[in-house]
Order: sequence, then structure tokens, then C-alpha cells
Amino acid sequence: MNIDKFKSHHVEILSAIKSLRDLTHLGVEENSSEIVRLLSAMSLTIKMHLAIEDRILYPSLRQSENATVSAMSNIYQEEMKGIASAYIKFANHWSNAASLITDPKKFRDEANVMLKTVHSRIMKENTEFYPAVEGL
Repeated sequence: MNIDKFKSHHVEILSAIKSLRDLTHLGVEENSSEIVRLLSAMSLTIKMHLAIEDRILYPSLRQSENATVSAMSNIYQEEMKGIASAYIKFANHWSNAASLITDPKKFRDEANVMLKTVHSRIMKENTEFYPAVEGL
């Protein structure tokens, strides 16, 4: 199975996470508009990635003759539901510059947790799940 597009999404998301961290370190208030723009762009990539996973990747892998990959697919999809829900809530809450300016510390705290969660998940997929899928 060709998963190059999924890997490409991961590269885009990881790059956006790095940029968001850099901008946040430079100052949330000073960079609020760019942070919101970048968060919005990253959210579009994440939503597209999740939709394709849910509609194509996971269903096709569940039908795999490889029981390990089939089981992994179920586990990964279930785990992602909670992460996706938390991410969407986070992104919606911080979707305008005014909210960032009003409470930059809260944004930093929440972004730190959420971006670490997304980063960890991507790394897990890159090192465990995708190699298993490519081995089919």
C-alpha cells in the first residue's frame, strides 16, 4: 500500500508544529495573527489527513490478511479519536488572534500539551504503524 501522501502530511504537520513553537517562544501577543494563520493551515491538513485515514486507510487495513496490521489499524483508529477530538477543540478555541492576546499563558500551556500529543502520535505512526503498513 502506498502511504506517501500520509507521510507528506506528517512532514507538513511537524513543520507547522515547529513553526508554532518558534512563534510562541518569540511572543504570543506579537505573533498572534501568524500563529492563528499557521494553526488554521495545520488544522486543514490534520482534518484532511484524518478524513482520508478514516475513509480509506483504516478500512482497507482492517481487511488485510495480516492480522497484526489489521489489529494495529483498529487500535490506531480508536486512539486517534480522542486525540482528534482534543485537537479540534484546541484549534477552535484558539482560532482568533484576540483569544491569544487575551490569555497568552493559557495558549502556551495548552499548545505545549496539544502539540506534544500530536507530535508524539505522528512519531509513533512513523516508527511503528507506517513501517508495518509498508511491509504488506
